Amino acid sequence: MAINPIEMLQIGGRIQTFKEQHPRVPAFIKKVGKEAIKEGAIVEVKVTSVEGTDYVTNIRLTAEDIEMLKVIAGK
Repeated sequence: MAINPIEMLQIGGRIQTFKEQHPRVPAFIKKVGKEAIKEGAIVEVKVTSVEGTDYVTNIRLTAEDIEMLKVIAGK
């Protein structure tokens, strides 16, 4: 899969906009990454629709998951 430089610039801009609109999220991710993202940790995601329906899932992190997260984070 080839990396498209234009798409990378667009993603960078979207990430910056997200950080500006949700300033607490980057700090949360940084803290969790340092203190809690370890093999065996459970990550839970909950989404509440505008109608009030909750959707919840979770995963127990494996070593492979952590490596993938490091790649995504650029570490």
